[in-house]
Amino acid sequence: MFSYLYSMHYRRDETISALATAHGTGAIAVLRLSGPKAIEITEKLFCTRSMKPISLKNAAGNTVHFGCINDNGYILDEVLVTLFRNPHSFTGEDVIEISCHGSIFIQQQLLLLLNRHGARPARPGEFTMRAFMNGKMDLSQAEAVADLVASQSSTSHQVAMAQMRGGFSEKIRVLREHLLNFASLIELELDFSEEDVEFADRSDLKNLLVTIDRLVARLLESFEVGNVIKNGIPVAIVGKPNAGKSTLLNALLDEERAIVSDIPGTTRDTIEDEITIDGILYRFIDTAGLRNTTDTIESIGVSRSYDKIRESSITLYVFDVHEMTRGELNLELAEIQKHLNGSQQVVLIGNQIDRMNMDEVQKEFEGLDVLFISAKEKLYIDDLRMKLVALFDKSTVNIRETIVTNVRHADALRHTHAAIERTLSGLNNNIPGDLIAQDIREALHHLGEITGEVTNDELLGNIFGKFCIGK
Repeated sequence: MFSYLYSMHYRRDETISALATAHGTGAIAVLRLSGPKAIEITEKLFCTRSMKPISLKNAAGNTVHFGCINDNGYILDEVLVTLFRNPHSFTGEDVIEISCHGSIFIQQQLLLLLNRHGARPARPGEFTMRAFMNGKMDLSQAEAVADLVASQSSTSHQVAMAQMRGGFSEKIRVLREHLLNFASLIELELDFSEEDVEFADRSDLKNLLVTIDRLVARLLESFEVGNVIKNGIPVAIVGKPNAGKSTLLNALLDEERAIVSDIPGTTRDTIEDEITIDGILYRFIDTAGLRNTTDTIESIGVSRSYDKIRESSITLYVFDVHEMTRGELNLELAEIQKHLNGSQQVVLIGNQIDRMNMDEVQKEFEGLDVLFISAKEKLYIDDLRMKLVALFDKSTVNIRETIVTNVRHADALRHTHAAIERTLSGLNNNIPGDLIAQDIREALHHLGEITGEVTNDELLGNIFGKFCIGK
């Protein structure tokens, strides 16, 4: 992982530049500059078609200007220059965005030109880091920017937008503010310890801690759902060889993603792909057929299949309705159950109903909750999609409420919860004020880590180093 010390490298006198759009050829590309010389550097290169310089130093912020980029008398491209003046910009600095034609050659030459005139290449996430350092957003909002860029479904997009707008930050800020008020009073008591005075009402403090603890617990509970919304629901497709697992994956994706063959053991490793159903991302994993085998490679694939069962939220057990009896199915399910951690859900998929009388099929598996399909003929695939949606009922999730999606935030909340529990225990046992103050300080520390009020260079490097360059 690329990591470095951000605050040590952040120099306000430096101007940075990078490609803000995706790499590759397109209709247009956007290059971004930020820093004290962003306008000056652009002005040196900006001219009319007749090579007359275009002045930007007195141009108003939030304006767009048409012209050309001049490289020592050579017109590189016709561009649009968008100007944002500090502090009313994304980074809080002077910012220039140059929209040019999407030729890779033009992009590279323009970046080199900007570098030669003093705009050094930006590091990953450095534009967002500057926005954080300049107080344009807190740390949790900055992380939501990365989530927004990476969002792959409408639900993950809405959650990231809510967090970027500060919904989660505001909740943390209020919690920390209330706790800080009491911490100040307890610290004041320590200064007057010889006089045995009490400034912080212990009953009010206990009520506040209980309220905060309940809210922290609710936020932690939301992480299970939030993690699914952000990363997608992992769904393992398992079953015996030739049950139709790969055919089912292809039917769900509506494309020939996996190789289909009548030869047992064709799939020897896991194949993964994603689709969005009703605003939720599902990650499907096609696995090797479950059977005893002497083939070394296939046995490794079978072992990985069981690993994927353990890691998945939903397991689709696919079986051939004219090859398996009810008794055999029960034995297979008993084996599957050994590899579940208790929270996963198993959906039974009776495949190849197009080759058998439905009355006979339903009679054989009567009493079992089986969804009958034909993956080959794509019969009842929509019913399976609806089943998957029902297993994750997003109507029970209010995406307007604060939902924790970040592992770092969840970890900080767990530490906060532990510190508050110790504080409550201390109050109930009448421990000295200095020990209570220490636990409150720890709770404040972990809450501050979420928003960036408490931070260090290593943490910033870990967070922003994962961003793409240009963001």
